[in-house]
Amino acid sequence: MGERKYLNGNEAVAMSAQLARVEVVAAYPITPQSTVVERIANLIATGNMDADFIKVESEHSALAVCYGAACAGVRVFTATSSQGLAYMSEVLPYISGCRLPVVMAVANRALAAPWTIWGDHQDSVSQRDSGWIQLYVESAQEALDTCLQAYRIAEHPEVLTPVMVCLDGFTLSHTEEPVEVPAQEEVDRFLGSYNPLYTVDTGDPHTFCIGVPPEQFGRYKLAQQQAMDRAREVISAVEKEFAEAFGRAYGGLAEEYRSRDAEVVLVTMGSVAGTAREVVDHLRDGGHRAGLIKVRSFRPFPGTEIAAALAKAAAVGVLDRNVSYGHEGALFTEVKAALYGAGLRLPVQGFIAGLGGEDICPEDVEEMFVSLKSEAGRRPGV
Repeated sequence: MGERKYLNGNEAVAMSAQLARVEVVAAYPITPQSTVVERIANLIATGNMDADFIKVESEHSALAVCYGAACAGVRVFTATSSQGLAYMSEVLPYISGCRLPVVMAVANRALAAPWTIWGDHQDSVSQRDSGWIQLYVESAQEALDTCLQAYRIAEHPEVLTPVMVCLDGFTLSHTEEPVEVPAQEEVDRFLGSYNPLYTVDTGDPHTFCIGVPPEQFGRYKLAQQQAMDRAREVISAVEKEFAEAFGRAYGGLAEEYRSRDAEVVLVTMGSVAGTAREVVDHLRDGGHRAGLIKVRSFRPFPGTEIAAALAKAAAVGVLDRNVSYGHEGALFTEVKAALYGAGLRLPVQGFIAGLGGEDICPEDVEEMFVSLKSEAGRRPGV
């Protein structure tokens, strides 16, 4: 049996790396991620975690070390935030293109300038096309559980794609809550041993990251896209198996909350979903049919699932904690494309809030629902 502990999100992530029996950790400190790898370093130094901790001079080097260790066929882990993730940007597509199942926690923090240590989703969303699976979590419990699931997803032979687990800086990374920590033997049964298909082996040589001519390059990119498509099913299947083993689930690709009969629905990602749940319950108590969809997997994007969940809504809002400069919030763009692809014509509003760690209060979310209510009558047939 596991045990119940009082942990913040960073401590929960560090514990997941220990439970996953990660063998190599390489990282460089950056707020608000630093305490993830500080805790792991302490676990290794005290003999409570059997792994190599490799100290490096930068985030770029940290991910390069993870690249090499993954080529050698071991489970690896790293974590970063903000400018650190941006500094890793050169290495990100190397790892995804070589189909290496690296898992990385991103304690989301706004990108400079102006300089700030507080959180939004600009850092990870800016890397959405790097070929990594991106999973966003709502709580410290979900952070621990999702990091464990990430290894099953990344190592799946039909996926073989690295995974970012994104948790909101400070809101989750430094806020404590009760967390159910599974027993080591339970995690061992769930994860199993890692048996990579290809490794650096002098007795059986393979080349990683070869150069190819133009007529072959597209075949590799197609394989990555197909792996991402398969990941949709694998993410849901892995979470179902996790729920059977541990009794906790988070909706697979996207979680619906009181949305089946909702007139107005808000779509969002990350910790703000917890605030939105409270607002939905408050509005429901007042007789308003409000609902919520929390996007858990931003890549691969669950367009079909979201369109199906929104099919009966009269108006939809999308709350982004990022901006695609010159356009709009990235999640807003994705949701509109999903609805258009499904042939759904309904009013959709985009809201951008919480940039640079600014609080998103229940009153702010309620105002969004009020705005959606005024738009609900514009849907054809309503």
